[in-house]
Amino acid sequence: MSALPVYLALGAVAGLLAGLLGVGGGLVLVAALVWLLPQQGVPAESVMHAALATSLASIVVTGLSSARSHARRGSVMWASVARLVPGLLLGGAVGGVLASSIPGEALRWGVAGFCLLAAAQLLFGQPPAIGHSEQPRSPWLLGAGLVIGAVSALVGIGGGSMTVPLLVMLGAAPVRAVGSSAACGVAIALSAALSYALAAPPDLAMPEGAAGYVYLPAALGIALASVLFAPLGARLAHRLGGTALKRVFALLLLAVALQLSLGG
Repeated sequence: MSALPVYLALGAVAGLLAGLLGVGGGLVLVAALVWLLPQQGVPAESVMHAALATSLASIVVTGLSSARSHARRGSVMWASVARLVPGLLLGGAVGGVLASSIPGEALRWGVAGFCLLAAAQLLFGQPPAIGHSEQPRSPWLLGAGLVIGAVSALVGIGGGSMTVPLLVMLGAAPVRAVGSSAACGVAIALSAALSYALAAPPDLAMPEGAAGYVYLPAALGIALASVLFAPLGARLAHRLGGTALKRVFALLLLAVALQLSLGG
């Protein structure tokens, strides 16, 4: 119970980022939980898996709050979301199962490397050409969803760092890509979190309150605060330009990569 204020603070950050950037704050949550969970009794060999799983579980609620806020402003492209969701669900489930068989140290470096690659793309990549499709409906979205879901499950995020650039590249306005990504993140997080909970080994040593790799007290505490701050992030997203959003996201990714590279 003494850790509740920390969970609430993390939830506030996660909710703000969910509304602002279309992600559930997973990148920040994973880095923070890697440090926090050992103090709650999570064994060292399971810390990275538990951080990923717990982050994803909290993103389910955070993403719902963020998506609802964006939907009220008409910035969720439901046709695009519908084409992505089947692949996202399958990819999230596969990624969660796969992560259970990967050593924690390899997962940690994988998350750090992913953050660096995504930050480099945001900072130095060529801006995508402006398309003509207000609401992308490409048949390739199904396959893209599969990849995004699997990678997101492996790094504990809602997929915003991949979904947002993809939708913008296909012609969506940045703020609508952010809103749609928030909705997509719910599907990823739900599928992946369930996978982490069910695929954990039966002899897994976790503290009381855990469901597989998901540490429920942390997930619930984070979610409780995140639902209050996601609407604020959504309002800010509608006031900031696409370039500003990209820079904020890139700086976030670099900070998390550095933290993880230093050993969590």
